[in-house]
Amino acid sequence: MNTPHPPRPGGLQLRSLHKELGGRTIIDELDLTVEPGELVSLLGPSGCGKTTTLRMIAGFLQPDSGSIRMAGDDVTHLGPDRRPSAMVFQNYALWPHMTVFRNVAFPLRIRRRPKAEIAERVDRMLGLVNLLHHRESRPARISGGEQQRTALARALVQEPSVLLLDEPLSNLDAKLRVKVREDIRELQQRLGITTIIVTHDQEEALSISDRVAVMNAGRIEQFSTPTELYARPATEFVATFIGSLNRFDGSFDGTRVVPGTDVVGVRPEDVVFARGPFDRAISATVERSVPHGHFTEVHLRRADVVLRAFVSGEAPEVGTAGYAAIAKALVFRDGRLVDEPVGVAA
Repeated sequence: MNTPHPPRPGGLQLRSLHKELGGRTIIDELDLTVEPGELVSLLGPSGCGKTTTLRMIAGFLQPDSGSIRMAGDDVTHLGPDRRPSAMVFQNYALWPHMTVFRNVAFPLRIRRRPKAEIAERVDRMLGLVNLLHHRESRPARISGGEQQRTALARALVQEPSVLLLDEPLSNLDAKLRVKVREDIRELQQRLGITTIIVTHDQEEALSISDRVAVMNAGRIEQFSTPTELYARPATEFVATFIGSLNRFDGSFDGTRVVPGTDVVGVRPEDVVFARGPFDRAISATVERSVPHGHFTEVHLRRADVVLRAFVSGEAPEVGTAGYAAIAKALVFRDGRLVDEPVGVAA
């Protein structure tokens, strides 16, 4: 396989982006800096503005105000064809009557590149995504994963500074999504290309990203590494959107939940359950047991409080009496993380 050409210097800067659609603010003064060669996911619920942001980066939408810079150049007012970026669409947008080769070659033919150059670049990209054997196949004759890789090759053949992917795995089944996302990450790292992925799937974002921008109501709630997002969510929204959370209104006084204005969040894996008593544990009864394969989600009742815990090994049966304690809790005040007590009893 031929070694791909090194990417041009990348990087992306969004400054004070603002966009209104239909009289409603969709993106509200958004700032984001993506380092050259970094893979960043825009993650959030439907309607949070992540796809609108991607479309502005790509040039399909113009911001009402703010700026977009790619590889150091201001591209805010340039059309998609004049930006050093390429986009993989959610539905792949492949031409059904064209072969895989001709689909990948299409953007180069539009730019009137020499035939020999087109053939060399397309075959190099098809080799990179392991599709040379489908060179003359049409999209209907290849699998969903292969269609996705064809769309990816069509974007990469343009040698962009910034690669944009809009929900690239949403049309694939669960098992294939895992395989293709690993392929995308491996290819992105090999090429060293700055990449932005839009997704609503937190597992997808956390598994392949260098950093994740969690969006809510047109703003970025937190922009951090996957580890930091999970361990120290900056806001209550991030804590509830990323992973599972036991949420209580009030505070802990060391043994019980008491009324208060704070919010306490506890990850299920930070709830310790055992059949026998241990230090600072409170009696609890298994109310529900939900298998998840390699672990079991157990709902523990103590008086009027229900805690969810992740238990490995043998799953306790419903009705089992035992003891529970909290290893770590997150405390939020006015929606923002303010403390992280350790070893607080349930």
